[in-house]
Amino acid sequence: MMSLLKSLTRIGSFAAKELLEVVRRPGAFMSLVIGPFLIMAIFGMGYSGYRRPLDTVLVLPPQTGISRDPATYQRLAGPAIHVVAVTADANAALAELRAQQIDLVVIAPPDLRQRLRAGQQSDIEVEYNETDPVRAGNASVLATQLSDKVNQQIIQDVVLKGEQSPVGQAAGTSIPPNVVAQPTVGKPVNIAPTTPTLALYFAPAVLALILQHMGVTLTALSVVRERLHGTMELFRVSPASPVEILLGKYIGFGILSGVISLVTLGLMVLVLHVPDLGQAGLLAAIVALLVFASLGLGLLISVVADSESQAVQLSLLVLLASVFFGGLVLPLTEFQPIVGNAAYALPVTSAIDLLQNWMLRGTLLRPWELGVLVGLGAVLFVLTALQLRRIVLKG
Repeated sequence: MMSLLKSLTRIGSFAAKELLEVVRRPGAFMSLVIGPFLIMAIFGMGYSGYRRPLDTVLVLPPQTGISRDPATYQRLAGPAIHVVAVTADANAALAELRAQQIDLVVIAPPDLRQRLRAGQQSDIEVEYNETDPVRAGNASVLATQLSDKVNQQIIQDVVLKGEQSPVGQAAGTSIPPNVVAQPTVGKPVNIAPTTPTLALYFAPAVLALILQHMGVTLTALSVVRERLHGTMELFRVSPASPVEILLGKYIGFGILSGVISLVTLGLMVLVLHVPDLGQAGLLAAIVALLVFASLGLGLLISVVADSESQAVQLSLLVLLASVFFGGLVLPLTEFQPIVGNAAYALPVTSAIDLLQNWMLRGTLLRPWELGVLVGLGAVLFVLTALQLRRIVLKG
């Protein structure tokens, strides 16, 4: 009985020690409780839960003879499609589609009425530009639905003009019933340079998340351990400045991250056969900027955290926020604008978009995201240098 009491006493003392450690370091406790709560609260308030309507341009040559009122087609299309304009210039509309300024282009043939008089169906081209298989499938379905709505408008116009138009007279006699019921057939076409599978599409995004998390975790414990092991005392009496210490850490961890990035990219392209349409030079620059910003984020955590446990907790919170708001799972367009814009404070947000577009399209649709990574990395470097200077000089 006595030995059992002694054992319980020892267990209780160890439990009390751990609780006291948490009480003495309120920052760690707050990051455990407040951090996940804030992420969930921001997600709950910022996520709309609705897909953005597809911006659509209808190309209707004047010879078609059907309505050119955008409001008419918007009423027919429903909330899933936003009819931006009705135009006769197919080249301008396709240029906007290639630049991803719009989502769908619907092109009606100029000889639609002539083919209808001849009892023939016409093809309506519905073009979209998507490398995301999920969004491509959604665009294809909506394209087919929109084609059906255009058919309704054609039939309505023919019926309204039936008493005066030779088309209307023909509609009652020589035109086959299937053509009367469906004057046009939608032909969805994806003009994206690649149409990867779901796994290959997400490969660049997962790479960006892995590289960011690697950079953060490599550096998050760096300064914390030096403070706990007494190495910081040596820094105080050495001639090395805080900036020199910081640059040394950037170079050391940067070389390690660069080697890992190169090997991972090689395996993705050579083994998994992930498309790589962009030039290697800019791809390397995107990865380098991602690593630069990620190391800065990890080092900032390292100089702010007061213990190893808090550094680990903050690193995991960054990972959690990156999954929710980085664009890996949910598009930023489905969040409120203020949350979507704030998500660019995470390096992975810009990197995912840059890597996917460069590897899968061979182009940068939003080159300003390179500037975001440069600016973010520079700000993190300055903040970390200031905090490290305070630690070295004041202890």
